[in-house]
Amino acid sequence: MGIKASQGRLQDRRPLSIIDIGSNSIRLVIYEGIARSPTVLFNEKMLAGLGKSIVTTGELDPDGVSRAVEEFRRFRALSEQAGAQSLHVLATAAAREATNGPDFIARAEEILGTEIRVLSGREEAKYSAFGIMSGFHRPDGIVGDLGGGSLELVDVKDRDMGDGITLPLGGLRLREMSEGSVAAATRITRHEFARADWLGHGAGRAFYCVGGTWRNLARLHMNVIGYPLEVMHYYEMDPVRHAAFLKRVAKGGIDKMKGIDRISKNRRALLPYGAAVLLEVIRAAKPSKIVISANGVREGYLYSLLEEAVRETDPLISAAEELALLRSRSVTHARELADWSAGAFQALGIQETENEARYRRAACLMADIGWRAHPEYRGTQSLNIIAHGSFSGIDHAGRAFIALTNLFRHEGLFNDGLSPEMRRLATPVYVERARLLGGLMRVVYLLSASMPGIIPQLKWEKRDNGALALLVPRSHAALMGERPHGRMAHLARVTGLDLTLEVAES
Repeated sequence: MGIKASQGRLQDRRPLSIIDIGSNSIRLVIYEGIARSPTVLFNEKMLAGLGKSIVTTGELDPDGVSRAVEEFRRFRALSEQAGAQSLHVLATAAAREATNGPDFIARAEEILGTEIRVLSGREEAKYSAFGIMSGFHRPDGIVGDLGGGSLELVDVKDRDMGDGITLPLGGLRLREMSEGSVAAATRITRHEFARADWLGHGAGRAFYCVGGTWRNLARLHMNVIGYPLEVMHYYEMDPVRHAAFLKRVAKGGIDKMKGIDRISKNRRALLPYGAAVLLEVIRAAKPSKIVISANGVREGYLYSLLEEAVRETDPLISAAEELALLRSRSVTHARELADWSAGAFQALGIQETENEARYRRAACLMADIGWRAHPEYRGTQSLNIIAHGSFSGIDHAGRAFIALTNLFRHEGLFNDGLSPEMRRLATPVYVERARLLGGLMRVVYLLSASMPGIIPQLKWEKRDNGALALLVPRSHAALMGERPHGRMAHLARVTGLDLTLEVAES
């Protein structure tokens, strides 16, 4: 008899494991299943430093090899313990280039009991690009995956992949080639970038940063500026405004920087090289923004396993649907609310961009995820789940909008002291839009009792005097009462419109 999955898990998923053997780190990630918005069941990393001496010796580091081989036994056991039905192993630059790489791979395959896929530079760039396609809605820019041994650069626009190149500029390799001089590392990087003359096509577009060194660089930046949301995915840095920070790190002056203690000592040594490479990216590509990605080769590989039709779906909406299924009282009610809110916004004269419409739909799908909490804490708990959830396809301002919508829905519309951190992240337009959507939810939930069936029957009608009425079908007139009328009055105050709640004539 197999292990029965908890009801907190999606019942149609089959777990699988991916081991990513990099030049600096080796990581095991066990996923709930192959999905558009994959969920991690287990995640463990070791810093083996396999490629730390490859420039001078041409071989993988012997100590790193010994430690990695022992860890593979644990990784295989963990994968089996978690019930993973398949194990996929990817190896990148160090294993690909080292003279003793084939021997290492053979030993690892024997222990892991599966074939290891040693990626070519082109394949590594492809999966990095797929990782960005997996984690961003309609990405447009240059992807840079900075590992320990190499830097992959590839142009991405929506779901199309353009020019790409692999350069020997990984953090460990660059430190070794430059003999510990960041100035020399900058010169080496500039020389190598001359081979990628298409980098200029990144001007005015995003540069997507992939890899642990750049993520830790972004984490340090968050700490320095006191950023209110510790979510790495879609964290943005301004290439001009934050160049001074990058230059400071590149000079090696990080020991006394705020929050440096939150970066592991193994990672700190490579931060100046990561900053130096990023400064050269800014010089060569002139991007409009630097965007940090939590997705990389592993997620790109997982994305490649999806059917084409699934790849085309929206990762944010997929994740919101799953959360509604797992946590709301009725996923059907959540979908009805998402559909109905589009017409409600039109009736209220609210025009939306594509992203605003996506975020509104996601907010509706997640509107009821806190219902099991104590009534006084439903808003706060929902806000925390949304703000810190492992969603992709959404920027931080969008997270703040969805989190605030849920907070307003539970806590009321007129407390300006609610969550100053989320207000700081959201634009003023998003704050007011969240208040409006939260106000709509406060009306609708009192009429629907959080159950499906009634929302599609609620219709808007314009009166001759300019008022706008929300009509409840006569068959459900008993749902009318003092509280729904009061909530509609609050919504009218938010919108500045003359709004009423009435029973339909027929």
